[in-house]
Amino acid sequence: MKGLIVCILMFLSGGGFSGADTGEPFIIIDKQQLTLTLYDADSTAVKTYRIACSKYYGPKKRKGDNKTPEGTFKINQLLNARGLSHDFGDGKGPVRNAYGPWFLRLDVPGFNDIGIHGTHLPESIGSRATEGCIRLTNDDITDLKGRVKVGTVVTILPDETNEQ
Repeated sequence: MKGLIVCILMFLSGGGFSGADTGEPFIIIDKQQLTLTLYDADSTAVKTYRIACSKYYGPKKRKGDNKTPEGTFKINQLLNARGLSHDFGDGKGPVRNAYGPWFLRLDVPGFNDIGIHGTHLPESIGSRATEGCIRLTNDDITDLKGRVKVGTVVTILPDETNEQ
Protein backbone atom coordinates (compact mmCIF):
# COMPACT_ATOMS: atom_id res chain seq x y z
CA MET A 1 0.00 0.00 0.00
CA LYS A 2 2.80 2.44 0.88
CA GLY A 3 4.37 2.00 -2.57
CA LEU A 4 1.04 2.61 -4.28
CA ILE A 5 0.53 5.85 -2.35
CA VAL A 6 4.00 7.11 -3.26
CA CYS A 7 3.38 6.20 -6.93
CA ILE A 8 0.05 8.05 -6.97
CA LEU A 9 1.62 11.11 -5.38
CA MET A 10 4.56 11.05 -7.77
CA PHE A 11 2.19 10.75 -10.76
CA LEU A 12 -0.04 13.61 -9.62
CA SER A 13 2.88 15.89 -8.90
CA GLY A 14 4.60 15.21 -12.21
CA GLY A 15 7.35 13.24 -10.48
CA GLY A 16 8.21 16.16 -8.20
CA PHE A 17 7.05 17.16 -4.77
CA SER A 18 4.50 15.14 -2.85
CA GLY A 19 3.65 14.59 0.78
CA ALA A 20 5.72 11.43 0.89
CA ASP A 21 8.72 13.32 -0.48
CA THR A 22 8.74 16.03 2.19
CA GLY A 23 9.34 13.84 5.23
CA GLU A 24 6.21 15.40 6.75
CA PRO A 25 2.67 14.16 7.37
CA PHE A 26 0.39 14.52 4.33
CA ILE A 27 -3.24 14.09 3.28
CA ILE A 28 -4.84 12.13 0.45
CA ILE A 29 -8.45 12.90 -0.44
CA ASP A 30 -10.30 10.23 -2.43
CA LYS A 31 -13.39 11.77 -4.07
CA GLN A 32 -14.65 8.38 -5.24
CA GLN A 33 -14.47 6.77 -1.80
CA LEU A 34 -15.45 10.04 -0.05
CA THR A 35 -12.53 9.81 2.36
CA LEU A 36 -9.70 12.00 3.61
CA THR A 37 -6.74 10.06 4.99
CA LEU A 38 -3.96 11.60 7.03
CA TYR A 39 -0.60 9.85 6.64
CA ASP A 40 2.52 10.23 8.76
CA ALA A 41 5.91 11.03 7.26
CA ASP A 42 6.52 7.28 6.70
CA SER A 43 3.34 6.98 4.56
CA THR A 44 1.48 5.08 7.28
CA ALA A 45 -2.23 5.91 7.52
CA VAL A 46 -2.88 7.70 10.81
CA LYS A 47 -6.60 8.38 10.49
CA THR A 48 -9.32 8.29 7.84
CA TYR A 49 -12.29 10.66 7.89
CA ARG A 50 -15.54 10.48 5.90
CA ILE A 51 -16.13 13.57 3.75
CA ALA A 52 -18.56 15.30 1.45
CA CYS A 53 -17.15 16.75 -1.76
CA SER A 54 -18.39 18.44 -4.93
CA LYS A 55 -21.84 17.91 -6.39
CA TYR A 56 -20.34 17.19 -9.83
CA TYR A 57 -17.55 14.90 -11.02
CA GLY A 58 -14.29 15.97 -12.64
CA PRO A 59 -11.69 18.62 -11.83
CA LYS A 60 -12.59 22.19 -10.92
CA LYS A 61 -12.23 24.42 -13.97
CA ARG A 62 -14.10 27.60 -13.06
CA LYS A 63 -15.77 29.32 -10.12
CA GLY A 64 -19.31 28.06 -9.64
CA ASP A 65 -18.88 24.74 -11.46
CA ASN A 66 -19.51 22.78 -8.23
CA LYS A 67 -16.43 20.59 -8.78
CA THR A 68 -13.56 19.79 -6.41
CA PRO A 69 -10.04 20.47 -7.71
CA GLU A 70 -7.68 17.56 -8.36
CA GLY A 71 -3.93 17.53 -7.84
CA THR A 72 -1.44 18.34 -5.13
CA PHE A 73 -1.75 21.49 -3.02
CA LYS A 74 -0.61 22.80 0.35
CA ILE A 75 -2.59 24.13 3.28
CA ASN A 76 -1.84 27.85 3.33
CA GLN A 77 -4.09 28.99 6.18
CA LEU A 78 -5.75 27.52 9.29
CA LEU A 79 -8.73 29.85 9.61
CA ASN A 80 -11.01 30.03 12.64
CA ALA A 81 -14.34 29.86 10.79
CA ARG A 82 -16.68 30.29 13.76
CA GLY A 83 -19.33 32.83 12.80
CA LEU A 84 -18.55 32.87 9.06
CA SER A 85 -21.61 32.82 6.81
CA HIS A 86 -22.27 31.50 3.31
CA ASP A 87 -25.26 31.82 0.98
CA PHE A 88 -25.77 28.48 -0.74
CA GLY A 89 -28.14 29.98 -3.31
CA ASP A 90 -31.05 27.86 -2.13
CA GLY A 91 -33.30 30.80 -1.26
CA LYS A 92 -32.64 30.47 2.48
CA GLY A 93 -30.11 33.32 2.57
CA PRO A 94 -26.76 33.34 4.37
CA VAL A 95 -26.16 30.50 6.83
CA ARG A 96 -24.13 31.45 9.91
CA ASN A 97 -21.41 28.95 10.93
CA ALA A 98 -21.69 27.30 7.49
CA TYR A 99 -18.05 26.15 7.63
CA GLY A 100 -18.06 24.81 11.17
CA PRO A 101 -15.20 25.75 13.51
CA TRP A 102 -12.25 25.56 11.05
CA PHE A 103 -11.48 26.27 7.40
CA LEU A 104 -8.15 24.87 6.17
CA ARG A 105 -7.51 26.94 3.04
CA LEU A 106 -5.69 25.27 0.14
CA ASP A 107 -3.36 26.98 -2.34
CA VAL A 108 -5.40 26.06 -5.43
CA PRO A 109 -4.21 28.28 -8.31
CA GLY A 110 -6.99 30.54 -9.55
CA PHE A 111 -9.27 29.84 -6.58
CA ASN A 112 -8.98 31.68 -3.24
CA ASP A 113 -11.63 29.92 -1.20
CA ILE A 114 -11.18 26.18 -1.70
CA GLY A 115 -10.48 24.25 1.46
CA ILE A 116 -11.27 21.57 3.97
CA HIS A 117 -13.84 22.66 6.55
CA GLY A 118 -16.58 21.67 8.94
CA THR A 119 -20.29 21.94 8.25
CA HIS A 120 -23.70 23.03 9.44
CA LEU A 121 -25.11 19.93 7.67
CA PRO A 122 -23.46 16.85 9.25
CA GLU A 123 -25.96 14.63 7.40
CA SER A 124 -24.24 15.61 4.13
CA ILE A 125 -21.06 13.72 5.05
CA GLY A 126 -20.68 10.70 2.78
CA SER A 127 -22.33 12.45 -0.17
CA ARG A 128 -21.59 14.71 -3.11
CA ALA A 129 -23.00 17.96 -1.79
CA THR A 130 -20.46 20.81 -1.88
CA GLU A 131 -19.64 23.65 -4.24
CA GLY A 132 -16.05 22.36 -4.46
CA CYS A 133 -14.64 22.24 -0.93
CA ILE A 134 -14.03 19.17 1.19
CA ARG A 135 -16.47 18.98 4.10
CA LEU A 136 -15.98 17.04 7.37
CA THR A 137 -18.04 16.85 10.54
CA ASN A 138 -17.16 19.59 13.01
CA ASP A 139 -15.57 17.08 15.40
CA ASP A 140 -13.45 15.67 12.56
CA ILE A 141 -12.26 19.06 11.27
CA THR A 142 -11.28 20.01 14.82
CA ASP A 143 -9.36 16.74 15.17
CA LEU A 144 -7.67 17.16 11.77
CA LYS A 145 -6.76 20.80 12.44
CA GLY A 146 -4.84 19.66 15.53
CA ARG A 147 -2.80 17.23 13.42
CA VAL A 148 -1.77 19.48 10.49
CA LYS A 149 -0.04 22.80 9.93
CA VAL A 150 0.39 25.45 7.27
CA GLY A 151 2.42 23.75 4.55
CA THR A 152 0.87 20.29 4.95
CA VAL A 153 0.61 18.68 1.51
CA VAL A 154 -2.88 17.68 0.34
CA THR A 155 -3.40 15.49 -2.73
CA ILE A 156 -6.91 15.24 -4.16
CA LEU A 157 -7.25 12.18 -6.35
CA PRO A 158 -9.20 12.33 -9.63
CA ASP A 159 -12.67 10.87 -9.82
CA GLU A 160 -14.64 9.60 -12.78
CA THR A 161 -15.47 12.44 -15.14
CA ASN A 162 -19.02 13.26 -16.15
CA GLU A 163 -18.91 16.69 -17.76
CA GLN A 164 -21.84 18.70 -16.39
